[in-house]
Amino acid sequence: MNDVFVHETAIVENGATIGNHSKIWHFCHVMQAQIGENCNLGQNVFVANNVVLGNNVKVQNNVSIYEGVCCEEDVFIGPSAVFTNVINPRSFIERKNEYRKTVVKKGASIGANATIVCGVTIGEYAFIGAGAVITKDVLPFALMKGNPARQDGWMSKAGNKLKFENEIAICPSTKERYTLQNNRVILQQ
Repeated sequence: MNDVFVHETAIVENGATIGNHSKIWHFCHVMQAQIGENCNLGQNVFVANNVVLGNNVKVQNNVSIYEGVCCEEDVFIGPSAVFTNVINPRSFIERKNEYRKTVVKKGASIGANATIVCGVTIGEYAFIGAGAVITKDVLPFALMKGNPARQDGWMSKAGNKLKFENEIAICPSTKERYTLQNNRVILQQ
């Protein structure tokens, strides 16, 4: 582990890989997981075996990321967000061979106290509102709110709500241009 900060109260298991410039703060527990470069794990974060976090992933305090979760680059996970990995858990039935894969695509943000039910894919630059409960796949750039979560518009790459007129929207902060085609947002290059 080159140029990695691990707080003295954190536990990093043998077999974990942690990329350069990553920080693991107070009371974290990282099992045999793969953590990319420039990641930040806030206080009291648990990362299970076989979890993959891409480069530049920010995990805020009190988050548990269970086996089966893969977060691509530039993902933000808000405080106390919850991931699951079994759809029908029972304490008296072992279902470790039934873990469902959950994928959080590049640039997506998950708000504080959101719940991500296993087996879903959250699209690129999607924005999951605080407290939302995600039970199905989320489209790229979609803004999701509520329980169960429902789409409430579209977000730009920079995290601004997009206002479409004639299927065109401009991000107010970056001036990037987006088109809406067949219920899909496309960032124009």
